[in-house]
Amino acid sequence: MERRGEEIHVTTTEARSGFRGTHVRNILLISLVLAIAAMSAVWIIPALNSSQHPPDNATVDERTVPVP
Repeated sequence: MERRGEEIHVTTTEARSGFRGTHVRNILLISLVLAIAAMSAVWIIPALNSSQHPPDNATVDERTVPVP
């Protein structure tokens, strides 16, 4: 840090808190992957557990067969 009159000048390293690395990028990527996995699990697990198929004893009218 250098003082020139009323102004204070700092180097690039001092302005960046003295550390340059890829740790921030790695943490952000890992967090993104974990967030996507968690959101997918919240969406997929209930969808697998829900039964959207009609019961076996339902009639054809209750099953609503689409007509081409």
